[in-house]
Amino acid sequence: MKRQNACLHPTILVMLLTGFFPGLAHASGDTMQPQNFTTHWGGWLAVAIFVTAYALVIGEEALHLRKSKPTMVAAGFIWLIVALLYMSHGDTHTAEQAVRHNLEEFGELFLFLLAAMTYINTMDERGVFNALRAWLVGRGFSLRKIFWITGLLAFLISPIADNLTTALLMATVVMAVGGSDHRFVAVACINIVVAANAGGAFSPFGDITTLMVWQKGIVQFQEFFALLLPSIVNWLVPAVILSLTVPRTAPQAVHEEAELRHGAWVVVGLFILTIAMAVSAHNFLHLPPVLGMMTGLGFLKFYGYYLKRRSAVPPVETLSGDNLELEGKPARQSGFNIFKSLERAEWDTLMFFYGIILSVGGLGTLGYLAVGSQLMYGDLGATQANILVGFLSAIVDNIPVMFAVLAMEPSMDHGQWLLVTLTAGVGGSLLSIGSAAGVAVMGQARGIYTFFAHLKWSWAIALGYMASIWVHFLVNASLFTS
Repeated sequence: MKRQNACLHPTILVMLLTGFFPGLAHASGDTMQPQNFTTHWGGWLAVAIFVTAYALVIGEEALHLRKSKPTMVAAGFIWLIVALLYMSHGDTHTAEQAVRHNLEEFGELFLFLLAAMTYINTMDERGVFNALRAWLVGRGFSLRKIFWITGLLAFLISPIADNLTTALLMATVVMAVGGSDHRFVAVACINIVVAANAGGAFSPFGDITTLMVWQKGIVQFQEFFALLLPSIVNWLVPAVILSLTVPRTAPQAVHEEAELRHGAWVVVGLFILTIAMAVSAHNFLHLPPVLGMMTGLGFLKFYGYYLKRRSAVPPVETLSGDNLELEGKPARQSGFNIFKSLERAEWDTLMFFYGIILSVGGLGTLGYLAVGSQLMYGDLGATQANILVGFLSAIVDNIPVMFAVLAMEPSMDHGQWLLVTLTAGVGGSLLSIGSAAGVAVMGQARGIYTFFAHLKWSWAIALGYMASIWVHFLVNASLFTS
């Protein structure tokens, strides 16, 4: 790509910059290629900034510091370093083009998730999830039945909703039924987290990592279902082991009332239609799936207008002398407001994605992803590297790990791309902090479902993890070309 002559303005700022980066004063018009700054002190500084920011993310619970804050600041500083390093070599275009590419990827992900979150929040506001919870806790099921039912529902709902929402919903059920039986609640929560993560691994809508793979166009919508059987095995192996510790006793039924508000099932239907439009836009029209999601959000906003008008309270009439008069105040609006559902979106999570995508993208522009790709996929090989991705997802987070893999773009066959989709999706179950579902349930069942309570059963979850990989190689052998 071409560069322009860096005829720098003699401002104080630029003089300071050229003091630190002497190459800024010697830009020429030669064609530049992407540079490798992995051994430059500026590259090391960028890595240090990212590591520091992510350490703050990991300590979110202890520090009470929202995870988006350090990553957003880190992204800004990393791209400052990227721009200055490239300018020092006379390239004024690469950094700009690279950051615009990262912003485009974030924009698609942001709008897609915003639409999905708004639908989930609207269904919650209409009482859909409360009705399901009330039905479950009032049936008088035994603890073992509740264990299996909540696990199964977590596995089935997460592909449509998302693993975080599903895990929180099912966790409230086991806490309501289990009561003071903390041992049951802890084991059932582990089962829910594993099931939610496994269920999300075979659907583009079940996890952020699968969504990124789908939007990238690497795996088509229908091809994700090749991971259904491995995902089932990933959940069932630890679930069977954990269920042996759950008694068959039936606790006293908890009577909980919940009412579906007007339009609840219409909202569910619109959500299904929206998903269908997103899939159709991608598969048949070759358009970004976010277009279908945002159109569906528009449908929900139109229906929200109807619900708002339906719930409007007319102006209050008062008597003034012998005449009927209006108070002169506008009608009060009560009930549904679509923008309340928008407000309740996980804005911290969305901004966290911005920070992560921009930070990892910046490190990639400095050359670190190319080095990582060579170390993992060149030296270790695709299979070992993709299995390692799952373990890294449990320690760090599957979102930056998967985004890094997608940015590396290693040359792999379809079977290997499905393998890394599976391992990144379910690897976070190995530790309670390895997935958004686990972290959220730890906050909900505070003091009961803990890091060490989960760690006690990590060996069983690891058995399921390895078994799912074996099943993937077994049932999807035709997808591996080597």
